[in-house]
Amino acid sequence: MKNPDREKVKKLVDLPNIGEVMAADLQLIGIDHPKKLIGKDPFSLYEKLCIISGQRHDPCVIDVFMSAVHFMEGGEPLPWWLFTEKRKKYLNKK
Repeated sequence: MKNPDREKVKKLVDLPNIGEVMAADLQLIGIDHPKKLIGKDPFSLYEKLCIISGQRHDPCVIDVFMSAVHFMEGGEPLPWWLFTEKRKKYLNKK
């Protein structure tokens, strides 16, 4: 996994767990710079992506969004799958 410096990250693809496809999905929902992830709710980003794209995406996309927001808010760069359990717990409470 790449280990970027969040202060120097200028492109979405420079974030941990974000490749070209996920970067395009983020741009589709108005996130065109990594700093725009700060303060965002990954679950809301996911819902917005599903609505705008007109399709239901794999719930693992939430995990990727969680990892990117976590990193940009000061957390360590972690693999997206470490957020799966947290997502499942959150969704089970709803």
